[in-house]
Amino acid sequence: MKILRFTGLTVLAAILFFALFIAYSTLTYYNPKQELLIEENPRPDTIRCDSILKILSWNIGYAGLGDNMDFFYDGGKKVRDTFSRTKANLDSIIKFLSNNRSNTFFLIQEVDYYSKRSYFINELDTIVGKIGYNANLAPNYVVKFVPIPLTSPMGQVNSGILSLSKYLPKNSIRYAYPGKFGWPTRLFNLRRCMLVNRYPTKNGKEFILINTHMSAFDDGSLKKQEMVFLRNYILNEYSKGNYVLVGGDWNQCPSDFKLNTFGENFKVDFFKLSNISNDFMPSDWKFIDDPKQPTNRYLNEPFSLGKTYSSIIDLFLISPNIELVHNKTFNLNFKNSDHNPISMEFKLKQ
Repeated sequence: MKILRFTGLTVLAAILFFALFIAYSTLTYYNPKQELLIEENPRPDTIRCDSILKILSWNIGYAGLGDNMDFFYDGGKKVRDTFSRTKANLDSIIKFLSNNRSNTFFLIQEVDYYSKRSYFINELDTIVGKIGYNANLAPNYVVKFVPIPLTSPMGQVNSGILSLSKYLPKNSIRYAYPGKFGWPTRLFNLRRCMLVNRYPTKNGKEFILINTHMSAFDDGSLKKQEMVFLRNYILNEYSKGNYVLVGGDWNQCPSDFKLNTFGENFKVDFFKLSNISNDFMPSDWKFIDDPKQPTNRYLNEPFSLGKTYSSIIDLFLISPNIELVHNKTFNLNFKNSDHNPISMEFKLKQ
């Protein structure tokens, strides 16, 4: 009888704890308004239309997903790397960015500023302090406690997408993407968004620079909603005569990319890899990528050249009034991140 009573009390306590945890997670759920002003400047810098501009985009994987890592969410086993390796990754990432200060803009994804997975290192302040550009961050992963995996929970996460610029923007706005995971999964997942920086140009128009990081572990329905939202937004801006450039981690491949380009192991349970529809944008809009170099690798195992599957999911998209001068993917063999950086030189047409 005592054993039954003890068992019953234990089960009741577990249920109560779970209910309280879900209630706490619901109350602390990060749910910003659809349009959130990050920064506004009454005297922004003006961009010339006849100069060559340079941009670099990189998902740095919060400095915790170097070539030695696998990750539980992607079919691996590990939750986080060691502190020393995380710090070494961050140092190498900052060194790379510093060596590429010729870029006018940086678009960076997965920048932690107070997360257990990156040992609560403030990567945001560290990067901004070293690079010294104008900086804007849009939070997209703010959770008090991620309870998985149960044996070693990910814990607290504070992370976002970061835009750095030599020019001071007119404003910087976080736009929430539509769509959410079902409850209660949404309580512990990312709140996807795009960060829009707006710059006046010498010819009276505006340069619209968008940093994006789209959904990964969905069935494709969330990405579809995000893509429709993005398309409508940028077509509206272009209709005003503005210049539009989108860069970041799309979690989708270019329309003409063959999924087996860098290997055959792309059919996995943890990630549904797909191509962007070839009619997503009017034909005079251009996706920019280097078809010979991968930008992302799977995290089901530590990176092994020629064995670990890789693909192209980091891209730029430019409006018809932007001229491509040159583009490049830096193949770093995923040493310090599960992504390789991409760059582009471009001009705003007169």
